[in-house]
Amino acid sequence: MSGKTQSLKQLALQKFKHNFWGVFSFYYIILVGFVSVFAYVLAPDSSQHANQMHLSIHSEKPGFTVDILTIPNQIENTQSSIDKLFFGTLNTETEIPVSKFEVRKDALLYTEYASDGLVGEEKEMDLSLFSKTEISKLVSSKTFHLGTDKYGRDVLSRVLVGARISFFIGFVAVFISLFIGLALGSIAGYYGGKVDAIIMWVINVTWSIPTLLLVIAITLALGKGFWQVFIAVGLTMWVEVARVVRGQIISAKEMQYVTAARALGYNDYRIITKHILPNIMAPVIVICAANFASAILIESGLSFLGIGAQPPMASWGAMIKDHYNYIILGKPYLAVIPGLCIMSLVMAFMLIGNALRDALDVKS
Repeated sequence: MSGKTQSLKQLALQKFKHNFWGVFSFYYIILVGFVSVFAYVLAPDSSQHANQMHLSIHSEKPGFTVDILTIPNQIENTQSSIDKLFFGTLNTETEIPVSKFEVRKDALLYTEYASDGLVGEEKEMDLSLFSKTEISKLVSSKTFHLGTDKYGRDVLSRVLVGARISFFIGFVAVFISLFIGLALGSIAGYYGGKVDAIIMWVINVTWSIPTLLLVIAITLALGKGFWQVFIAVGLTMWVEVARVVRGQIISAKEMQYVTAARALGYNDYRIITKHILPNIMAPVIVICAANFASAILIESGLSFLGIGAQPPMASWGAMIKDHYNYIILGKPYLAVIPGLCIMSLVMAFMLIGNALRDALDVKS
């Protein structure tokens, strides 16, 4: 033979590489994952949850620029650099938007910013306690590239930090659904009989309950919060995995390699985990991609209903909830931007799921 025979994995990878939308979606998901991990490094507002409020500049348009007066606080920030990197910086300074300012001897005269053509209050700050270097850093210009929300927070920062919840909830939900679905599906399909009947009854009962209703019930039972939502979504997505795994094992357990494994004296656990599951993972991988997208939509729906991620935590669904009425008030971008983020990430996972289905299809 002139060429070396390719394995099934290599053939599937080669087919996947030729799918433009699958590869594009893969790199887009990697990009969103990178943004999720390093959100506070990339966000202009690196405070915890990007929650620095400036009510005087609320609902400003994208590209809005204003001078910000930063007043240092005597409270020392004792956070470690790793804590700041992954969880944001604690607010130890006071930021005040100003329309104009002037330094006179040992005093800073400034006028607070006021929207809608109003004139803000004029105030004075003593500069005798600050060095020349500190004085030069008191006032700086800040641009809000995607504008500000109704609380005067930077929309771009909220979008970047909000990517964390939507992205990581997919991983947690898929992990929980795989753990439960593979276990119950394998036991039901391999042993059959009464064991299969009992597990299928549990699956059918869970399947009959509307997903969003079940998630709401679990969330209310566990309480509102970040991890509670992750667990609740994961506990509702194992059913489809279990059904597929059960069906695949029912057909695979009669194959010759399983019979040979039994003849060699291998126990059931080894036969299932080492021989059967590796050969039936192709459809499970495709389902995981679809479940990832479903988890993002469910979390967004929960946040929109107010029982998902709780304020001041940034979440795309919560951003839509806070600003959906702005669609008819002339500032639709406040709700459209997080909506487009949800749509693009869900679309990416659906496209990569379709690409994986085509690549892992042995008949094509």
